[in-house]
Amino acid sequence: MESRLPPLPDATTPVLVGFSGGLDSTVLLHLLAHGPAVRARGLRAMHVHHGLQPAADAWAAHCEHVCGQWQVPLQVVCVQVDTNTGDGPEAAARRARHAAFAAVLQPGERLALAHHRDDQAETFLLRALRGSGVEGLAAMRELRDFGAGQLWRPLLHVPRAALEAHARRHHLHWIEDPSNEQDAFDRNFLRNTLMPLLATRWPDAAAQFARSAALVGEAATLLQAQDAQWLPGCSDAAGALSVAALAALPAPACARVLRLWARQRGLPPLPGHGVDRIRHDLLVAGHDRQAEFRWQQARIVRWRDRLHAVADAPPWPPGWQADWDGRAPLALPDGGVLALRGTPGFDAPLQVRQRRGGERIRLPGRAHSHLLKHRLQASDIPPWLRPHLPLLCDGAQVLAAGDGIVAGPLRDWLQARGAQLHWQPPGNAN
Repeated sequence: MESRLPPLPDATTPVLVGFSGGLDSTVLLHLLAHGPAVRARGLRAMHVHHGLQPAADAWAAHCEHVCGQWQVPLQVVCVQVDTNTGDGPEAAARRARHAAFAAVLQPGERLALAHHRDDQAETFLLRALRGSGVEGLAAMRELRDFGAGQLWRPLLHVPRAALEAHARRHHLHWIEDPSNEQDAFDRNFLRNTLMPLLATRWPDAAAQFARSAALVGEAATLLQAQDAQWLPGCSDAAGALSVAALAALPAPACARVLRLWARQRGLPPLPGHGVDRIRHDLLVAGHDRQAEFRWQQARIVRWRDRLHAVADAPPWPPGWQADWDGRAPLALPDGGVLALRGTPGFDAPLQVRQRRGGERIRLPGRAHSHLLKHRLQASDIPPWLRPHLPLLCDGAQVLAAGDGIVAGPLRDWLQARGAQLHWQPPGNAN
C-alpha cells in the first residue's frame, strides 16, 4: 500500500497533517512521519478538539502519545461547534474544523487530510441525493487552494481496506469514534448499510462512484474556465452584475455565472432554489423596484439595473454618537470605518452620528441648503448602505454624509490642506 502514496508535487512544501487519531489519519501520519524526505520539508500535526464526545480529552491525549512516539510536533486546538445553523452536527463540526485548520496553516504549507476512495464514493452519492450540480458531484479534489496554502488528499485513490491492512501490518493503534455507528447520520447510513448492500451486487461500486466523481470533476474544470470568461462581460468595475447581460445568457450559463459571482463576492453558497428565484424575481423586476433575494446572512439586491451582493451588517445602537478629532480612524458600530487622510486632524473635535431624519446640508457653490434625503436619492450610495451612513456634524450643522456628500465649508477646509475624508462601509457590499 505504501507505493500508492503519491509524492508531494513540490519538494520544498512543508506539511500539516490533520490528525484525529482515527484509522485513516493514523495511517497517513505514519506514512509521512516515516518518510525522511517529507520530514526534511517540515512535518507537523494538528488535532482539533471538538468537545462533542465524552472521550474527547482522551482522544487528544492519544494523539499526543502517538506524535511523541513518532517525533512529530502536535498542536491541539479546541473549537466551539455551533449546532444552531440548521445544517446538522456533522456539517457544523466540519466548518469549525476547517476554520481551525485555515487559521494555523502557514503560507505555502499543505494541509494533508486522510480522505480515501470510500469517502469519495460516499460524498458523490450524498451529493447526488441532494440534487447537486457538477461542482458538487465532483466531490473532493486531491489538491486545491485552502487558507494560506493548499489542501492535499494524498490517499484519495486508496480504498479503506488497504489503509486497514497497512495499519494491522504495522501494529498501529487508533481511535474508534462511537458516533460512526449511528445510522441517524446520512454518511454513516451509506457507509454501514447502503454501500455494503451495493457491494453484494456490484463489488467495485465504491471504485466506480469515485471514478464518476473524478470524471465530473474534469467536466467541472472545463465549465469553470467558461464561467471565468462569461463573468467579466456581465460585471462592472464595482463588481455588480448587469441585469441585461445576465438575461442575454442561456439559462444554464446564467445560473453558473450567478453562483460563481456570489462565491467571489464572499457570499454563502446559493441554495438550490436561489438561482431560479433570482432569475424569475430579480431579472424581470421593474426599474423602480428594489427587488432582493435573501438567504442566511446575505442578500442579492437589484438596483439601477444591476445585481448587488450585500452582506448584512449589524445596526447602529439607537442614539450612538462619538466625538472625533480625525487624528485616528474611527471604528463605527456596524464594522465600518471613518478616516481623515492627509492632515493631522480637525481644528476641533466634531460629532459622528447616524441619520435621524430631516437633516439638511449646504453643498459647495450653493447659497441654500438641501434635504439630505433628496441628495442621497440622487447619489450613487446604495439604499442598503444609507442606514449605515455616518454623518459628520459640527453641532446641528451637517458637514458630510459618508465621504460622497460633503458640505461647502468642509470641502474648502479639506482642499486647503490637501486632505480627504474616507468612509469604508461595513461588510463587503458593492
